Amino acid sequence: MSLPSDLTSAREACDRHDWQAAYDAALAVAPGDDVEAAERLDLLADAAWWLGRLEDCIEHREAAYRTFDDAGDCRRAGMCAVWLYEHFCFKARPVIAGGWLRRARRALQGDEECVEYGALILREAEVAHGSGELDRAMALAAEGIELGRRLRSADLEAEALQAMGRVLIERGEAAEGLAHLDEAMLFAVEGRLRSYSTGKVYCSLIGACKELGDLRRAAEWTEATSRWAESHPFAIFPGICRVHRAIALDASGALLDAEREASQACVELISINVPNAAAAFAEVGDIRRRLGDLERADEAFARAEELAGQPCAGLALLRLAQGRITQAREIIGRCHDEAALPLARTRVLPLFAQIAIADGDIDAAVAAVVELEDIATTFGIAMLLASARATRGRLELALGDAAAARVALQDALARWQELDVPYEVATTRTLLGQSYRESGDDSAAASSFAAAEALFDQIGARLDASQTRGLTGRRGLPAGLTEREAEVLRLIAAGSTNKDIAAALFLSEKTVSRHLSNIFTKLGVSSRSAATAFAFEHQLVTGRG
Repeated sequence: MSLPSDLTSAREACDRHDWQAAYDAALAVAPGDDVEAAERLDLLADAAWWLGRLEDCIEHREAAYRTFDDAGDCRRAGMCAVWLYEHFCFKARPVIAGGWLRRARRALQGDEECVEYGALILREAEVAHGSGELDRAMALAAEGIELGRRLRSADLEAEALQAMGRVLIERGEAAEGLAHLDEAMLFAVEGRLRSYSTGKVYCSLIGACKELGDLRRAAEWTEATSRWAESHPFAIFPGICRVHRAIALDASGALLDAEREASQACVELISINVPNAAAAFAEVGDIRRRLGDLERADEAFARAEELAGQPCAGLALLRLAQGRITQAREIIGRCHDEAALPLARTRVLPLFAQIAIADGDIDAAVAAVVELEDIATTFGIAMLLASARATRGRLELALGDAAAARVALQDALARWQELDVPYEVATTRTLLGQSYRESGDDSAAASSFAAAEALFDQIGARLDASQTRGLTGRRGLPAGLTEREAEVLRLIAAGSTNKDIAAALFLSEKTVSRHLSNIFTKLGVSSRSAATAFAFEHQLVTGRG
């Protein structure tokens, strides 16, 4: 049956990603018979989803489901139920989502040679994966791939390939898993996928790169994702992509840029995807902790906990930084107990060991390190191996074996440098400095501490820079200023223009402008006069004439 002309216009608007036009066109159509009314409601739901109006989307989709079901159209009713499973997952309502998935199974049972059934089994594969039933998840994903190829459905095949890729990675077959994800990505870059499948495959691949520590690969695909997301300005995916970009920027040491991206993601996701909004707030909290902004980090973590219903592991490190070790131990203990799958545990175990050491529970730290090393060896992933060696070095320091600590930390340092992650490099250099000092090599210790401090200063990790200075007993510059920034500030206080400063320090004016922006951010000021007052107040310059 052909669609009425107005619904055809709405569908055409969807095809060109003009979601508001699609919504308006479908809304203007008077409901016809049952099938036409259901098609109209389904179109309204699609457009509302892409516009970020999740409540409207759910209302229209539920009405479409009822209308298709009443008309005896089980296939399309089943597809509506699959979508409602997705929608309620976005709202962090897993019980309701599960109910809709069971309805979809009932509607599509016996009608297994269709893309709607394929969509169902892929969601069931996701549920099995999440609960640790990896063999069942693999079987369902394989069934989805075969069905997608038989039906010549690029969307179904691509989504099934990414589902299998993620399960393979969870089983420790990272190379094969990424190969499946790469194959799924080919459909996307060729333009053969619908918008939703494109976004799902992109985000899944970037998420996998993040888990595996493949930061270069993540940066490349993040750029591709960003370009795609620009054509979907009202969609859910730009917000999710911002979270991934923030994580990549954080890893590269661009903390201020990372904080801006993650904060914007919070705004974009808060009303349409609760789990990812919680992840965005948690990322903001962790970045602010590294920046030394502990009060605002606390605010972000509180928002994440409100959305997720439980505290995240990053909050434990904030509590440790605040000297609240008992609370840090309680939080990380809960995260440790709840993490079931191996990759999820690798994100918790290094933090658990660090906090257990701070709390004096060496036995718990030893168990965590051994487990982390076992998982890292099984997966053979560079990031996990680096993390395991660094955590082993931290433990050996606590055990008083400076020589063993030094060997582990030197290995970890080389691995982190290869991965090009400055925060981890600086952290490991700090620990390595402690191992040198414990061995009586004061010269090597001073060199390692100085390198760590310079790197922390460079990326703006003020809290860590201050703590490293505490280990050396030196008085640091105020507000986390680097030596170069202090030079620029002294010249500002002397009345120099950006051009004058560039000439005096042999820098470009663009570089001077960037230093000035960083100085204003660190000092919490917005004018040269206020920065000058800060310089005199903190004795960075003397005299006023």
